[in-house]
Amino acid sequence: MTELHEMSALDQWLALQRGEFSPLELTGHYLQRIERLNPELGAFVTVTADAARRRARNLEAVVSRTSPLWGLPIAEKDLTSRRGVQTGYGSRAFTGTIAARSDEIVEVLDGAGAVSLGKTNTPEFGMYGFTESSVAPPARNPWNLELGAGGSSGGAAAAVAARLLPFAPGSDGGGSIRIPAAACGLVGIKPSRGLVPSGSGIDSIGGLAVKGPIARSVTDAALLLDAMIARRNGRIDHHFALRAPDENDGDLLGAAVRGEGRFNIGVLRNSPFDDARDIKIAPEASAALDIALGQLSRMGHGMEDVVLAHGGVYPDAFRKLWQISAAGIPVDDANLGLLEPVTAELVRAGRALGAWDVTETLGILNGFERSVIAQFSRFDVVISPALGQVPQPVGSYDLEDPDTNFWQQVDYSPFTSFVNVAGLPALTLPVSETADALPMGVQLIGRPGGESTLLSVGAQLERRIRWQHRSPALASR
Repeated sequence: MTELHEMSALDQWLALQRGEFSPLELTGHYLQRIERLNPELGAFVTVTADAARRRARNLEAVVSRTSPLWGLPIAEKDLTSRRGVQTGYGSRAFTGTIAARSDEIVEVLDGAGAVSLGKTNTPEFGMYGFTESSVAPPARNPWNLELGAGGSSGGAAAAVAARLLPFAPGSDGGGSIRIPAAACGLVGIKPSRGLVPSGSGIDSIGGLAVKGPIARSVTDAALLLDAMIARRNGRIDHHFALRAPDENDGDLLGAAVRGEGRFNIGVLRNSPFDDARDIKIAPEASAALDIALGQLSRMGHGMEDVVLAHGGVYPDAFRKLWQISAAGIPVDDANLGLLEPVTAELVRAGRALGAWDVTETLGILNGFERSVIAQFSRFDVVISPALGQVPQPVGSYDLEDPDTNFWQQVDYSPFTSFVNVAGLPALTLPVSETADALPMGVQLIGRPGGESTLLSVGAQLERRIRWQHRSPALASR
């Protein structure tokens, strides 16, 4: 008999609709798995078992049974506030802080019928592409517990890969959904800037950070993303959605289920960091790209190599934007000693910058955004490796020196951050495994508002490769 956690999120929702099990039974099943497996995995930092059971028990009385996530367990990344629950931001500076109110995305997901089981692990303020901090055990990769789960949505990805959740919301300001999804063999979506009104990116410096789903399949990712959008009268509210409207006004789940179309695909092998750094792409990352290209060619998609022209301006500007973002961390100068050493140095560097530095940096990156969109405009999709390297061991990153730390992260994920700067949608797919049975993936980058196309191409690859049926040994325990 199939265990509940082995079912897809969509199949769980359909079974809940048919009354084959209740939200309380499903919640209890996942809570038992979390209690058993999380101590060695580090996926959750807070488990709200009692609140989850109360919500599941009373769900039908407060949310329509036909709501898009009715009865499905999720968990919030510990950068997201839920009223009455600790929000720690992965930082000693906020240990024990109880949220007085819920963030809008929490209210959206609650309204969609989801049942929150707690908070997933994140590095301090989500600043890093790995999930290690001084306040919690590291988020480990379910495929090999000696390796990290990536970041900053590392706890969410570890939980989904280990079947502690059917899927999970994350946030992505430079790769923070796509990096852990790729490391843990999952599907991750970074939406277009503005697509998810309650996590659009327009309220963050440079408009980088957006909210999106991490899931085991393209269909499940689309199911969660549809719920995160929170349409009004069946349509996206374009007052808040700052991107091309046409493609996304149908439901994205439908596009993922259909998986139709033939498209013009650009093949990207260089990154905007190349002039400043000798980026070495691991053979395993190149092999994953080649596997995807072979499948896409056999399906009849058109393909053409594209080289990203970047003018050498990106590395310094993005690094300065990293510092500017850190400057706004709500910890005063007298208490910077509570922060991780790298975070504290980033805050100091960002606060030392003047208004001209900020204006100049944002101007450079705004020009870079327009250039990327123009260069990619002749393609429906641009494909690249998801990561530059295989998943890295826990403890690999320098936690003292910001310069070393920055370039370590660039080496690991050279293809992700520029997509945030450009505001484009992107989808990571786990197309292959290494000789050591570690997942490796590719990234699909779309036009503004092009999520439907990305999901269509992703679904076509998924039907051929069937990665949704792979699972780490830990998941079967």
